Amino acid sequence: IGVGLVGFGLFFILFGILLYFDSVLLAFGNILFLSGLVFIIGFRRTFTFFFQRPKLKGSSFFLGGVLIVLMRWPILGMLLEAYGFITLFR
Repeated sequence: IGVGLVGFGLFFILFGILLYFDSVLLAFGNILFLSGLVFIIGFRRTFTFFFQRPKLKGSSFFLGGVLIVLMRWPILGMLLEAYGFITLFR
């Protein structure tokens, strides 16, 4: 279930980008991606992954970008998410 949710989340994010940053598709993709991540590794591990002290900057940018996309500012939100994703997995 988790891998399917992550796959659909990535599909909706890619489709939202291809349709000129459609905020509804991007928001739906972000929600599916994060819920799939929770299903794959569990709630506790997801929480500890995002809120470790060295990864706090990347997590705040990534989750802040998700919130910005949910508030219908898709381009700024995706830029923040991309920076947070790069900072998280550096």
